[in-house]
Amino acid sequence: DRSLPLDTTPYSLSTVIMSAKKGAKIFKTKCSQCHTVEQGGPHKQGPNLHGLIGRTAGSTAGFSFSAANKSSGIVWTTDVLDAYLVNPKKYIPGTKMVFAGLKKPKDRANIIAYLESATA
Repeated sequence: DRSLPLDTTPYSLSTVIMSAKKGAKIFKTKCSQCHTVEQGGPHKQGPNLHGLIGRTAGSTAGFSFSAANKSSGIVWTTDVLDAYLVNPKKYIPGTKMVFAGLKKPKDRANIIAYLESATA
């Protein structure tokens, strides 16, 4: 069920103190090899993430997404990102994303805070 986080840690994004500054550091070390966030930024191994929140998965122009991403029907919200970032390959079987995931809820909350500000 995609509506539930894949881990069982009892928390919600609304109760975790989110830090975009800490999220930027996590993005730099774990995500920036494959993704950019700035408007008009290039695609790398993964798509540019500008405008991510509210966008339908697999719909960024100019990037070759897997059929799994294109047909997932997922709309990227903070809660969906939280569940997805636990284990992307488990959340969207068949995705080309090779990232193993972020197991710590605080790390996911921080990166989501960063993505909300950096990709808006």
